[in-house]
Amino acid sequence: MQVNSRRRAVPPLLQGYTIASVFYEPSTRTYLSFESATQKLGGQVLSLDPERSMASKGESLQDTIRMLGSYADMIILRHPDVGSVSQVSRLATQPIISAGDGNGEHPTQAILDIYTIIEERGTVNGQTITFIGDLKNSREVHSLAKLLTLYDVKLHFVSPPELTLPEELLRQIRESGIEAHTHTSLDDVIALTDVFYVTRFLERKNVSKESAEANSLKYQITLDVLHKAKETSILMHPLPRNQEISEEVDGDPRAVYFRQAQYGVYVRMALLALILGKIK
Repeated sequence: MQVNSRRRAVPPLLQGYTIASVFYEPSTRTYLSFESATQKLGGQVLSLDPERSMASKGESLQDTIRMLGSYADMIILRHPDVGSVSQVSRLATQPIISAGDGNGEHPTQAILDIYTIIEERGTVNGQTITFIGDLKNSREVHSLAKLLTLYDVKLHFVSPPELTLPEELLRQIRESGIEAHTHTSLDDVIALTDVFYVTRFLERKNVSKESAEANSLKYQITLDVLHKAKETSILMHPLPRNQEISEEVDGDPRAVYFRQAQYGVYVRMALLALILGKIK
C-alpha cells in the first residue's frame, strides 16, 4: 500500500464510506494523516469542530458519539480525558479509532512508530531504544513502550526525576520480561542506543513554562550530541517539536522524524481498510 500510495495508484477501498473526524484537542499530523488516508482510499471525511458544535453548549461526549453513528461508518476521536475513547466506544454503533486521550494513550502513533523502526532499522527485535523527554505525560511514549513489550528489546528512559515514566507502567514493562532502566542523563546510554525517541517538554498544571524550556535545552539533541551516537542509530520524534531537537540536526541522515510522519499516512490507510473489512 505504501508503494501504491506514493504512485497514487491506490484502489478506492473506502469508496462510499464516510469517516467522522472529531478532535477535542489541537492536532496537525494525526488529523491530517487520517484525512489524507481516507481520501487516498476514496472515502469522505466528515469533520466536527467541537467549538462550533453543540458540545460547546454542553452536549455530552456520549451523545455526540451516538449522533455521529447515524452519519458515519467510523469515528476518529481525540479527547483530553484519559480513558474517554475507551468509555464511549462501548456506546458506539460504529468503530472508533483513538487519536489520543490526554496523557493516556496514542495507539496509532505507536503502530506507526513500530513501522518506522522496521523501515529504518530493518527489525524491532534486538534494538536498544532510548526515550527522552517528559515521559510522565507523553501518551506517545506510554503507548509505544507498551507495544514494545511484544518484542525482544532493551529500553532506557531518560528524563528529569519529576518527569519519569509512571511507576505502574515501568513495572508492567519489567514484568513482561523486558530489560528497562531509568536515567537522568543521556550520556549514560547514548553510545549504546540504536533508536532515540524524543518527546516534548510542555508547560502543564504542575510544570512552569520556564521549567519546560530549561528541560528542553538540558536534554536537547544537537549535532554535538549525535557525534557521540552510533552512525547507524536513528532519531525519532512524534512531532511537533519545540527546542528538544535542534534544527541543525534535520540534515543528519539519522534524523527520521519527517519520514516518520509520512509513514503515518500509510499506516492509517492500512488501519482504516483493515477495520472496515476491506483488507486482511
